[in-house]
Amino acid sequence: MRKLSVLLLTAALLLLGTPAAHPADNGSWSVRPASGPSGERPSLYLFAAPGSTLTDRVTVTNKTAKPLTLRLYAADAYNTPRDGGFAVRDRSEKQRSVGAWARTDRETVTVGPKASVTVPLTITVPENAEPGDHPGALIALDERVKATRRGALAVGVRRAVGARIHLRVNGPTVPALSVEDIRIEQDRPLVPGTGTSRAVVSYTLHNRGNVTLAPAVVLRAEGLFGRTLLRRGLTELPAELLPRQQVRLTETWDGAPQLDRAEVELTATAKGTRESAAVTFLAVPWLLAGVLAVLVAAGGTLWARARRRRTRTD
Repeated sequence: MRKLSVLLLTAALLLLGTPAAHPADNGSWSVRPASGPSGERPSLYLFAAPGSTLTDRVTVTNKTAKPLTLRLYAADAYNTPRDGGFAVRDRSEKQRSVGAWARTDRETVTVGPKASVTVPLTITVPENAEPGDHPGALIALDERVKATRRGALAVGVRRAVGARIHLRVNGPTVPALSVEDIRIEQDRPLVPGTGTSRAVVSYTLHNRGNVTLAPAVVLRAEGLFGRTLLRRGLTELPAELLPRQQVRLTETWDGAPQLDRAEVELTATAKGTRESAAVTFLAVPWLLAGVLAVLVAAGGTLWARARRRRTRTD
């Protein structure tokens, strides 16, 4: 098998799944807001009016025994489509928000062994900046490519660490969360009662507003005659859904009905917003239904023939 070479950037905002509670750190170096009068800060939480300029400082610490040179750049944040984790744009991508507004006083920084360097950070907010949250990060990237292997794959890896930037621009805040494009895939036996069944409910969770949300979602299924088939709060959700971001999520329903008609509803809530969407779930054993249809058709044919014979006899 031909060996493949791939370049990966591990943007170790491997803060990805949950909000950062500690400074970003990959064991070799860390990036954190410089300590202030109130002590250490895990992230940069900033508020600004359109057209204003903010200044702050970020400390880069080298935890290794050799000098370390890192490239510094700001990047916009987004939710990964697969699981809603917190990620940042690559340096080569176009930055449209805080990634375009934030600058340090240098592009690279060299930090001595077991030492730290504090770098000034300036954020210039445009006059036409949209109100609301503008999440991002200040990244410290080691541009050296390290070779590693993953099975038959030769992989080049560049490592990066980022300090999160939570910038809110003054103005109206509009929380808006929606559930979209609900789909249900069924896996059930051909003949009801002869095996187990399950359904996979997939849906898009969309933050249509301008503030970061901590969503909660409840899945409910109601069968014929108002029977409650399922009601559960979902747990596989992004801890924070960033403004204008959407993620595609799935939920497995083991023991889904094998013969029923149900209304499946998803209700999403977050601070200041609530919305529901529903689809019809139809569990029909199509093989059995086909056989019954054939039998009914055959019975109808036999009945029609018998009636014609009686008519001729009469």
